[in-house]
Amino acid sequence: MPPVWHDEAGRPGLAGRRSVLFYAKRFAFWVGRRCRVATIKDVAEETHLDWRTIKSLEMQYMRAQLRRAGTPAPRAIGIDEISVRKGRTYRSGVSDLDRIRPIWFGGTDRSEASMDEFFAWFRPKKCRRI
Repeated sequence: MPPVWHDEAGRPGLAGRRSVLFYAKRFAFWVGRRCRVATIKDVAEETHLDWRTIKSLEMQYMRAQLRRAGTPAPRAIGIDEISVRKGRTYRSGVSDLDRIRPIWFGGTDRSEASMDEFFAWFRPKKCRRI
């Protein structure tokens, strides 16, 4: 288990969301990796930190992972609908079939207009490769 930082009162972590900035990048990376196999609540109990702090650290980790992944340039894509909630509410999802990873989730429904949002985001130059 990684070391736990304490504030002046002896409580684990610091109060508020701004406290996340004071954690080491290595600790944020550890929390992100740990959240891949455990829930945020479990990691919070393990580190004796508030779940909101753990969630913020995991979001930092995920942003770093997205930056490292780079901009997608697929040759083949898969398009599917994802149910957001009960009652036939859907969003469109686009995946890179070569790298087996999601590229885009969005739109307001399953319409052609929602897919036009993807192609506008993806840029015409990259669309030619598909």
